[in-house]
Amino acid sequence: MITLGVEEEYLLLDPVTALPVPLAEEVRAASGLHTTAAAWEIKSELLQAQLEAATPVCTGLAEVGGHLLRLRHAISAAARKAGCRPVACGAAPLAGGPPVPVTGEGRYLALQAQGARLVDEQLVNGMHVHVGVPGRAAAVGALNRLRPWLPVLVAMGGNSPLWRGRDTGFASWRTVIFGRWPVSGPPPCFEGPDDYDLRVGALLRAGAIMDTGQLYWQARVSERYPTLEVRALDVQLTVEDAVLFAGIVRALVATALREEREGLPLAPCPPEMLHAANWHAARYGLHRGLIDAHGRRRGPGEAVGALLAHITPALDEAGDTREVNRLLRLFLGRGAPADRQRQALAAGGLTALTALVSTESAESPEGQGSAEGPESPES
Repeated sequence: MITLGVEEEYLLLDPVTALPVPLAEEVRAASGLHTTAAAWEIKSELLQAQLEAATPVCTGLAEVGGHLLRLRHAISAAARKAGCRPVACGAAPLAGGPPVPVTGEGRYLALQAQGARLVDEQLVNGMHVHVGVPGRAAAVGALNRLRPWLPVLVAMGGNSPLWRGRDTGFASWRTVIFGRWPVSGPPPCFEGPDDYDLRVGALLRAGAIMDTGQLYWQARVSERYPTLEVRALDVQLTVEDAVLFAGIVRALVATALREEREGLPLAPCPPEMLHAANWHAARYGLHRGLIDAHGRRRGPGEAVGALLAHITPALDEAGDTREVNRLLRLFLGRGAPADRQRQALAAGGLTALTALVSTESAESPEGQGSAEGPESPES
């Protein structure tokens, strides 16, 4: 079984004003004492109004869901003690006043010196899925084969339509914010692991990036773990949505690894078309369909159907087909996360919006979440 793990980033908001508040260390300290969360699972982030939660290495989707639900509840309980609310939205809906302070760690302070005003605007949160790979060569080969599918993930998972009190018109404004860094967006195609290391080394020697942590590509070879890390997704509103995308990403990586082992030809994916498709996905989500790697327009149903057809053999092998299809039906029935944010704001204003994105709303609206995670494929 191919292992996986998930990292989620959350914003900390004032419960009355919905503005970001720099209380990460207070929340982290309280959550580290919580009986259901180990301190290492909840980490600081670039800005003091953000936290990251990380699951252990998992083998099944139900296990992923159980850990995410446990961590969201632990952070919510700690945040209440600290006087704030953690939310799972890809960008801060409101911001104002002085910038949120940077976390006082050496690397973050160096990023502030490098990024200047850009760091002030990093009030964005993603969901990162780590999928186990058998080696660096396999990881780079799979990375090349993942590239055409990244815009589909961006379009489906866009959860950051609001920024500084206004609707951006984008499904994923986080994608735009992250695209401002020197090394970001869809990754290039590499000839192999030596080429990957050579080109990353050139970026480091040039001073374009400080370290490999600044490879802000939407998918990259992890330097810390034996994994391929997919970073294209905004953090998701619910645990069920997060589990859905964890299953999809694992199946995408498994499919890419199989194609690499079998030596199947690599599909052409011109970088200019991939970047255009990625921007289009961030802008419109699924509303206007997608642009594929060949420049063809695909309707929403066609794009999602093509993704499912591509990964179904891998889902079958992992025993995830039933669960992913169930979660996908729920996801499509509720509407994309960006649409849900807009609808909540229109229907109930700021109060309804913050209730929707709160990590205390980890379960689905149908109340199907549980501390044990989503329904397992075997149940």
